[in-house]
Amino acid sequence: MRKMAMILAATLCTLSSVPAFAQTTSTQKDECLLASKNCMNQVDDIRKRIYKLDKEIRKGTRVYTPQELKRLQDKLNETSEILRTLEKPDS
Repeated sequence: MRKMAMILAATLCTLSSVPAFAQTTSTQKDECLLASKNCMNQVDDIRKRIYKLDKEIRKGTRVYTPQELKRLQDKLNETSEILRTLEKPDS
């Protein structure tokens, strides 16, 4: 009886973690980068933001629509320009 209860508890624990794991797949859209949604407690430096934008753009049309890809590319260009401006020596 005790063994059966342990197996049942382990099964329930395993099954309850599946939805959380499914939310972290690589085919999921990054709503924070795309539309500034679900950005709670997320602060990135400029280089990390560029890396994340590039990573999302590489997913291509299997995850994003062409309009969303254009929006991400525009954000990448804007962020890259900000980085170039910050890295310029004062003249």
